[in-house]
Amino acid sequence: MLDPSSWVVRFAALLKPGGRVLDLACGSGRHSILLASLGFDVLGVDLKPDALALARLSAIGLKENMPQFLESDLEGSMWPLPSSIYGYWDGIVVTNYLYRPFLALLPQLLNANGLLIYETFALGNAQFGKPASPEFLLKPGELLQLAEQTGLQVVAFEDLFTAQPKPAMVQRLCAKKPA
Repeated sequence: MLDPSSWVVRFAALLKPGGRVLDLACGSGRHSILLASLGFDVLGVDLKPDALALARLSAIGLKENMPQFLESDLEGSMWPLPSSIYGYWDGIVVTNYLYRPFLALLPQLLNANGLLIYETFALGNAQFGKPASPEFLLKPGELLQLAEQTGLQVVAFEDLFTAQPKPAMVQRLCAKKPA
């Protein structure tokens, strides 16, 4: 399993202590496990049963405060999670994943003072490998536009080349929903 993203590690400290965190497209659970180990109540969601099985297996070492994992298609025609979770989360973490049809919905899922911690690939990444399709790459400033259009307050933003864990063009945002 990959190490947790340094971006997620950096901003996890700003999450409400003991708060509820949604890890979208969680894969093998690296961020879900990290956040649960820090005392957060975590739900990791992903479509791939093999990745979720690995996440559950990896989480066994926690013994306490185990993250929950849910298999769900985040790219269907309708948002797969119940509307009762709108305004429910103290944090949402998304890494290495982009599905634009539901992107503007994410801030609605946050509590007042909730954080969106987002990091994924940006245009220019094709020179380093996959993803290469513009469908899966953020446009310049796209996460900043999301924050502006949905009323989030930007805590930090980066649009840059990174060499770790592999060479890539990435865009990163940490933004807070106002009280």
